[in-house]
Amino acid sequence: MNIKTNLERINADIQSSVSKALDKNVTLVAVTKTVSSDEIQEAINLGVTDIGENRVQELLKKYDILGGQVKWHLIGHLQKNKVKYIVDKVDLIHSLDSYELALEIEKRAGKIEREINCLVEVNISGEESKYGLAPKEVKPLLEKLDKLSYVKIVGLMTMAPYVEDSEDVRKYFRGLKELSEEIKLMPFQKVHMDYLSMGMSNDYKVALEEGANIIRVGSAIFS
Repeated sequence: MNIKTNLERINADIQSSVSKALDKNVTLVAVTKTVSSDEIQEAINLGVTDIGENRVQELLKKYDILGGQVKWHLIGHLQKNKVKYIVDKVDLIHSLDSYELALEIEKRAGKIEREINCLVEVNISGEESKYGLAPKEVKPLLEKLDKLSYVKIVGLMTMAPYVEDSEDVRKYFRGLKELSEEIKLMPFQKVHMDYLSMGMSNDYKVALEEGANIIRVGSAIFS
């Protein structure tokens, strides 16, 4: 494993993407599932500023060790009964996928008077094995979320199918980008489409080309 070399390669890909879109800033979220705290600390020392965890329990364990050195992202499925443990720690929840979950976040965030940035998770490919809303369900949910006080919607997230050729998932990333552009035209007061979280280790280059400004990369860094 050479974290330094891996990060240099990924950051070069990001810079190439940014240079083609003058208004674009990209956040690299280092996904640390199964990664030790020592390895995460090495990545932080090399400039990583954002850490993503799939499971609340793992996020809490690593937060206790690494604390406020970085911004914390909850990128995996979030159960309502786990919200209370992370509401004061996370900078961005990527996986808001129901009004019921939003109400729990609203309640817990309200108790500490903290706005929580969230992305709505979209199952753009329609895979039964994936969480997230069908594209047609997104706008009706956003109409409800626009009325909340502490849940702040700042964009969309998706997971593309795993394929050998990343070109095969381009249409899904393009579809999420198109959906976000449609939402921007709607008269929301508090819903914003600032972020598109899409692209992982095997397909982040295509995602960047299709408008991603958050990529979630694990194995390409830590292997």
